[in-house]
This record gives sequence, C-alpha cells and structure tokens, in this order.
Amino acid sequence: MDTNIILIGPMRAGKTTVARLLAQALDMPHISLDKVKPKYYEEFGYDQAYARQLRDEQGFGALLTYWKPFEVRLVEQILQNYPKGHVIDFGAGHSVYEDAAHFKRVQDALTPYPQVIFLTPTDDTEENIRILHQRDLDDGESGLPEMNGQFVRHESNRKLATVTIFTKDATPEQTLEEVLKYIRANS
Repeated sequence: MDTNIILIGPMRAGKTTVARLLAQALDMPHISLDKVKPKYYEEFGYDQAYARQLRDEQGFGALLTYWKPFEVRLVEQILQNYPKGHVIDFGAGHSVYEDAAHFKRVQDALTPYPQVIFLTPTDDTEENIRILHQRDLDDGESGLPEMNGQFVRHESNRKLATVTIFTKDATPEQTLEEVLKYIRANS
C-alpha cells in the first residue's frame, strides 16, 4: 500500500491491538507512537527529571501540557521519516490538542493521509468513558479516567479522522474486518 494507515482514539480503544492485526493482514510494518516516543522525545530534549518534578509539584495536568510540543513533533517526525506503507497507531494524546497551533500542525501533517481511522466504543461520550475505564481496570491498570475523559470529550479525534469505527462489543478481529472493509472501499 502506498499510503500510511493511521489509527487514533482514546486510551484502551484498541488502536495498538488492531494496528498489529492490520499490519499482519496487509503485510505492512507497524509503528506504535507510544513505543517509539521515549527515543524520539529524548532526541527532542525531553527532560525526564523536570517532567517528574512537574507532575509531583503541579499535578498531571502540568505534565500533559509539557508533553504536547513533544507529541506534535513526534507525529511530524514519524510521518516525515515514514511517509507511506506503514500502519501507525497514535497514543491517545497524540491526536488531542487544546492549543490551536499544535492542532493545526498535526492536522497539516495528517492531510496527505486518506485513512485516518478513529476507534472508539460508541458515539455516546459518557458511555465511552465508562467502557474505556472498565477496560483499563480489566487490564489491571490503575486507571486514568479523568485524562481519558478529556480525550473522549475533545473534538480533535473527530476532526482529524476520515472515518470513525465503533468498537463496543466487537472483538479485535471484528474491528479489523470493519477497518479492512473501509480501506478496501476507499483505496
């Protein structure tokens, strides 16, 4: 395939799982931004000690604000380094921006890609938050429902996506079939 396929959405929406399956089904390389970000962030000047201090002294919101320029730059860098032929899943924060300039940069970076797929359980915001929080707890995580609530409520994903695929009550394989159906119809 001569374009990238990009999956976006909140935490626990199934982006990485579906991206792995999709990459296998299409025989394409897979890149997960959450997995590659430590290396790139370090190259971009991310300060781990400062990040810990921010979180400890000012809370998680301050840390999220610190992350945003690094998230934008990572999206731009990955799409520059790998402009076609990859399945790429974004971390939840890589597609949600309060700052209009950050959002515009990511929107511009995604413009060449006709297959930006937003995975989310339902079209009901509060139900999404409940489902995603339960998935987080089911996986033994501590849960960050406030942060994921922000990701679900924010309009960025809907604005960036070329299609939304709902994942409630669907297995990863069923979601994969929906994604493949969309790709085949729009290639």
